[in-house]
Amino acid sequence: MKPRILILIAFLSLISCKREQKNSSSQSVSISKLVRYEDQNNIFRLKSGNFTYDFKKNQIPFKKIIILNASMMGYISELNAENLVIGVSSPEYIYSERIHNLLLRGKIQNVGNEQKYDVEKIISLKPDAIFTNYIASFDNTYQLLKNNGIQVIFLDEYMEQKPLEKTAYIKLFGKLFGKDKQAESKYQEVEKNYNELKALALKSKEKPTILANEMYGSVWYLPGGKTSVANYIVDANGDYVLKNNSDEKAVTMSFEEVFAKSDDVKYWINAGNHTSKKEMLNMNPYYGKLNVFNKGKIYVLTGKAKEKANDFFESGVVRSDLVLKDYIKIFHPELLPDYQLTYMKELQ
Repeated sequence: MKPRILILIAFLSLISCKREQKNSSSQSVSISKLVRYEDQNNIFRLKSGNFTYDFKKNQIPFKKIIILNASMMGYISELNAENLVIGVSSPEYIYSERIHNLLLRGKIQNVGNEQKYDVEKIISLKPDAIFTNYIASFDNTYQLLKNNGIQVIFLDEYMEQKPLEKTAYIKLFGKLFGKDKQAESKYQEVEKNYNELKALALKSKEKPTILANEMYGSVWYLPGGKTSVANYIVDANGDYVLKNNSDEKAVTMSFEEVFAKSDDVKYWINAGNHTSKKEMLNMNPYYGKLNVFNKGKIYVLTGKAKEKANDFFESGVVRSDLVLKDYIKIFHPELLPDYQLTYMKELQ
């Protein structure tokens, strides 16, 4: 056989192989240990926790959705997808002005709250999908909605403890809303900012000791050493009092236990939504015994809050770079001299 013919056969074989690979290939994206999705042939498969959803290509992107958790509204806002929302629950907890304007104009309906959803209204709105956190006690409600042909998608983003993985949920929303490129661009922007800020924090020679959260009744609920708060503290080059703890949930302690760990604390963060140190002390006189209360600085999460709504739990879910930037500004103000806090506020 002539060499030229052999080359042609090899070339055609290579092209055929590439075509086969392309036809059988699938794009699998892992958001975190909890969430991943796969785009294969005519099926889009989403795995979220213990739930699996299969969508045909003609079912997405969604055109009409209902959001039952304010924390998911951050992804909607970042993708400028408010026009897809036809229903929300507990609007008093939503910070987004655009959502409230659409509610006032009747473009979005209030479908109840976590005590009681207006199931009849939800069914009448005929959404393509409902997004919510999974709550076992609502299984009967979920089943009723499913029986009426409504897709209920459970996304427990609040369980994510790595800040950038929580941000990465925007990729999934982008896929479901037909805004893939916009979502990927936003994620890459936040990721780049986050990693640059993390590197900046390491330039500080100081590593201040940090205390977090506050008491409820007689119990102090400190973030575990592997929670998102603890991860932010590490990435902002802070020394968290529970850094050696391995829990991904809150750790309960008495005031005496916290007091024993707090002697060197310089900054107390996420100290609720108090309006002043005096008000804080009136609520719990024990706080006055802490060195950080008298000599350090205390920060609350009310930099972007109005009434019951707080943007820290909305846009802050997506903009992990801005949350990290706040913590770096608090722990190492010299590194960001011109930056003003976004979500945090110093208590006077």
